[in-house]
Amino acid sequence: MNENDLPSVTPPEGWHVLHIYYQIDHSQWSVLNRDEQRAAKVRLTELIQEIRSHPDTQLLVFAVATPKADLGFMLLTPDLVDAVAFEKKLTLGLGADVLAPTYSYLSQTERSEYTTTREQYGEETLVSEKGLTPGSAEYEAGLEEFDERMKHYTKHRLYPVLPPWPVVCFYPMSKRRSAHPDYNWYSTDFDARKQLMKGHATTGRKYAGKILQLITGSTGLDEHEWGVTLLSHNTSFVKDIVYEMRFDDVSSRYGEFGDFYIGLQLPLDEIFRRICL
Repeated sequence: MNENDLPSVTPPEGWHVLHIYYQIDHSQWSVLNRDEQRAAKVRLTELIQEIRSHPDTQLLVFAVATPKADLGFMLLTPDLVDAVAFEKKLTLGLGADVLAPTYSYLSQTERSEYTTTREQYGEETLVSEKGLTPGSAEYEAGLEEFDERMKHYTKHRLYPVLPPWPVVCFYPMSKRRSAHPDYNWYSTDFDARKQLMKGHATTGRKYAGKILQLITGSTGLDEHEWGVTLLSHNTSFVKDIVYEMRFDDVSSRYGEFGDFYIGLQLPLDEIFRRICL
């Protein structure tokens, strides 16, 4: 069976997302002579270009800012079969044993179950808050504007286009399942959960233009329930939004977080220099 005969493992909507982090084994790298090292960097560069040319596929590459790892990738692609193949090729991209995986995380882009519906927006915002009459020209215009805004929001959640902003932050998170009834997300009423998430979203909107946030689902796919990717031009914005959101009830009562990984998304030749290749 060749690659073209493999079955497709593609979700009904959205893409698979794979974060991969590597340490450079410099003892293995130093075994290569100068020409072999140059050829290895060319090979990895061409592989990255090949992956990026694959349909509906994005690959972010970054130098990791702490000793947790040296090199990081964020891969978005529809088919898990492709994602696995790309990951194996990247692991061998600089030669056998040069890149040692230190951390990985698998998730999928997904809709939010707490998104306001068209009917709710009409009742709660257009009628209750703005005092519009259902069926009026103003009311219908408000619904059309909401539909357009939600179309763009849903497209970003499911099929994001990630910009080359320099700062890339990734961390996994889950919602607490405490025995205490007031701190168990999964025994909390849906309307209460939705209200909590609404407050969280309000905080996030304050950072529009400073932070691009992508929440991906990983329940059943990895050790936490969501992956959070933040892109920014400045680490201060990342620090500020994460700090401020910690005070939202949804985080202070229910949030559980994994390790944070910060990377710098740069041209590949600059990344090579920064990780001493």
